[in-house]
Amino acid sequence: MIGFLVKTLINAVAIWVAAWLLSGIRLSSDGTADTVITVILVALIFGVVNAVIKPLVRLLSLPLLLLSLGLLAFVINALMLMLTSWLSDQVGLAFHVDGFWTALLGSLIISAIAWVLDLVVGDR
Repeated sequence: MIGFLVKTLINAVAIWVAAWLLSGIRLSSDGTADTVITVILVALIFGVVNAVIKPLVRLLSLPLLLLSLGLLAFVINALMLMLTSWLSDQVGLAFHVDGFWTALLGSLIISAIAWVLDLVVGDR
């Protein structure tokens, strides 16, 4: 349970940094508390998408992943971020990703930040 909370907070920070760096990723909110709640809820959605849907997509696209030497994984990550944006919109959260290229760059930023934070914090 603690590991899940730590991973969610790491994802929340990574999503917030990506939204701060890229104008195409927006976290619209009324205040600081609203922003924190929104980014944590988006991180929860992002975690569920990555835990449930991403493995299925990777399995179905395994031949293409192998042919592209893993480069398709970047596209899959971008699509998972776009799906997170769509799901967030469906539940009324103020999180939006403008398009594929923004999602691709955002997913790279989120992955890098989450990786570094996971190295620092870890699942202790």
